[in-house]
Amino acid sequence: MKPMGPIPPDYAGQDRLTIAGHDAEYWVEQAGSTPCFVYDMAAMERRVARLRAALPDRVGVHFAIKANPYPPLVSAMAALVDGLDVASGGEMALALRSKPGGEISFAGPGKRDAELEAAIRSGVTLNLESAGEAERALAIGEQLGVAPRLAVRVNPDFELRGSGMKMGGRASPFGVDAAEVPALVRHILARGGDWRGFHIFAGSQSLDTQAIIETQAATLALAERLGEEAGATPPFVNLGGGFGIPYFPGDTPVDVEAIGAALGEALDVSSLANRKTGFAVELGRWLVGEAGVYLTRILDRKVSQGETFLVVDGGLHHQLAASGNFGTVVRRNYPVALPMRMDAVAEEAVSVVGCLCTPLDRLADKVALPKAQPGDLIAIFLAGAYGLTASPSAFLGHGPARECLPRAAETT
Repeated sequence: MKPMGPIPPDYAGQDRLTIAGHDAEYWVEQAGSTPCFVYDMAAMERRVARLRAALPDRVGVHFAIKANPYPPLVSAMAALVDGLDVASGGEMALALRSKPGGEISFAGPGKRDAELEAAIRSGVTLNLESAGEAERALAIGEQLGVAPRLAVRVNPDFELRGSGMKMGGRASPFGVDAAEVPALVRHILARGGDWRGFHIFAGSQSLDTQAIIETQAATLALAERLGEEAGATPPFVNLGGGFGIPYFPGDTPVDVEAIGAALGEALDVSSLANRKTGFAVELGRWLVGEAGVYLTRILDRKVSQGETFLVVDGGLHHQLAASGNFGTVVRRNYPVALPMRMDAVAEEAVSVVGCLCTPLDRLADKVALPKAQPGDLIAIFLAGAYGLTASPSAFLGHGPARECLPRAAETT
């Protein structure tokens, strides 16, 4: 047997999985079929409330749409947060529908001219990834007769320790190297651009609370230094995120209260806070990841050379990350359960495999579960972030999973 990661606190200890007062079979019926994703809006609301209570009042909360772009979810989150962060023209259009007139920023290398133009016309802040992108944005702004809202994404000279995806401290397609930032800021101002400040993102999916605290302090110091060298106070600093969630055995959650307290202390001594600079943290996974459950139904139970397989109607085409094929070096098990018998005693070791014709399609590897039969549901937790849209949904033509957001009463 191989261990699983921890079931999220919102669902641990239940005798049967309950979301918004209803069990898993009810939500399958609402979605129309399995496989389906169910996103617990109440859990997300609690998450945002906890974060706001932990952070200093002067620090806003932004939601990174890439974590989960399901439109009803984005619309619901838009009402809870201060801004939306996007990484494509498609996400930008969704953000503009969800938070019209709100704070929206657009990051990512390789923005097309049409995307730059759409952002400038709509008042979206462009997080510039290079001097070349700045020139294109300024030229488009001049053609439109509009001062483009431009922030500089900084490639910092440090990284977030313990992060699953490091985005600083090295050569990178993301952001402008810190040494080149002051000159670029001066150029933007000289050309009449509406300079909006800095976006500094050093890494993601870190469970090291102290590392996050140290990175935020370093981010503040870097923003202060770059502003001084540019001769201009940044109107706004996006401090990035990087808060991870526990997926695997031995993982422990970050202490957001400690992070918020330390950030408050760092801001108290920062000259930027005294100059009316605005701040925000940008989070995706931490806000929504634990609030999602992927439900799939067992089609077949088979034994091969002494190993038991539960073959389900879902697979890696919906949940690539759970299969271990989304950047994981060593394959480990997400938490899984029989949602209608959460408190039943484990009786056997089984592997949960999907319906795709590839050995990569293994959603759980030799985990301990109660004895299950065809027709039973399997729940895979931590499915609220980087699930359906981060998976190869067209692979082998099996079709997409349904999605359901309790409280929104909308399914697709």
